[in-house]
Amino acid sequence: MSTAVPEGPPPARYAALALQLTTACINDCADRAAARARMAGNLARVGASVAASKAFIRQFSGIDVKLVVLPEYFLTGFPLGESVPVWRDKAALQIDGPEYQALADIAARSDVYLAGNAYEVDPHFPELYFQTCFIIAPNRETVLRYRRMISLSGPTPYDVWDRYLEIYGLEGVFPVADTPIGRLAAIASEEIQYPEIARMGALRGAEIFVHPSSEVGSPSVAPKELGRRARAAENIAYVVSANSAALTGTALPAESTTGMSKVVDYYGQILAEAAPGGESMVAYATLDLGALRACRRKTGLSNVLSRQPLQAYAESYRQTVIRPANLLLDGGKARAPERREFTEWQLADIERLVKRRVL
Repeated sequence: MSTAVPEGPPPARYAALALQLTTACINDCADRAAARARMAGNLARVGASVAASKAFIRQFSGIDVKLVVLPEYFLTGFPLGESVPVWRDKAALQIDGPEYQALADIAARSDVYLAGNAYEVDPHFPELYFQTCFIIAPNRETVLRYRRMISLSGPTPYDVWDRYLEIYGLEGVFPVADTPIGRLAAIASEEIQYPEIARMGALRGAEIFVHPSSEVGSPSVAPKELGRRARAAENIAYVVSANSAALTGTALPAESTTGMSKVVDYYGQILAEAAPGGESMVAYATLDLGALRACRRKTGLSNVLSRQPLQAYAESYRQTVIRPANLLLDGGKARAPERREFTEWQLADIERLVKRRVL
């Protein structure tokens, strides 16, 4: 689930790009073939945008783009009431399927680490799909595959926890890729609001978090925006966060998700940000790994990552069960959930917390 690529020292400075793109959603596609054709069109646009953006930034700024982050749902959009089996068939990728091959081609042609988010089927859990953040290296290798752990609308590794750990281990749940451009980890969409997700990566050495998102564009400081800056500062890490420019092909207003793409430095400061209202390559900035590592190794109040008494928290976490694990394991075998179950589970979680006087 994670891979080390020891190819020499990292470049001292390079550009990371949060590429704000429009998605042609597949919800209205009549069948799998139509959905795959639309996904192929999305992939073609991604490839052209990555290549053109990298060339322009190089010419304009003189610095090379080495990391490109794509928005959440960039291939498919998200399910709007489709059952888990229907969405699995229509939208989910095979790990060695043609869509991932096309993404590897894009990474290789543009000589970038390409990060994004897609629905995919795991051969160990064919009844399900997982929402997966990936990072593909310029040599076409998938160096990181992180499955979203917190979701209100889809299965997660925690729903099949015991079996998932047997197969992948804890390092496979929270992978970090050690690459020539730094140690990379991924955060999926609204998980940026959960400190523990980023902290699991930071405790494994993550220096740069890629954050594919598809969120409501807002002139106010929304929860995800607070999360981006907090996760960067508290983990002394960069966050490269790409949002959708628009989601077309559904009855929802297309540009409800727009803007918000940005690069945040390890002090929680915004280095670059794309405006709302359309596709953009404006959210790019220089990452300086040498400066980040020096900041992580200095003494003083600002080195918050080195000052955490983690064991003081461990017992409280152990004693407090909010969401039980293994809700989709039945006799060791995974089962596909009904959509209504996700809401039912949350209602039970709230009731559990009320009884414990947490809520």
